[in-house]
Amino acid sequence: QVQLVESGGGLVQAGGSLRLSCAASGRTFSNYVMGWFRQAPGKEREFVASISFSGSNTYYTDSVNGRFTISRDNAKNTVYLQMNRLKPEDTAVYYCNARPGVPTIRAEEYNYWGQGTQVTVSS
Repeated sequence: QVQLVESGGGLVQAGGSLRLSCAASGRTFSNYVMGWFRQAPGKEREFVASISFSGSNTYYTDSVNGRFTISRDNAKNTVYLQMNRLKPEDTAVYYCNARPGVPTIRAEEYNYWGQGTQVTVSS
């Protein structure tokens, strides 16, 4: 089992920044691909970003590419999502997740999920 706990969400004005953190415990963190998904009210959960075991490969959905940066610190068992130039449409609950294998954008292929952290961007 892998336990994931997100933090760092909050309320920010459009154009502002937030950094989400996700602390992992339970298994060897560096054996897992890590990802971030989000879910806005009334919408399906969508892929945001993912990162490979070593951190050398990262992937983003088009709507956040160039604004968000995913990174990881395997010594601290933590993955981050730096979010810059936030927009009202980024408002959602953000979930951290983990899986063995290769990065994927499919939510059903991630084995472990955190409880989520709310991000609200005001216009």
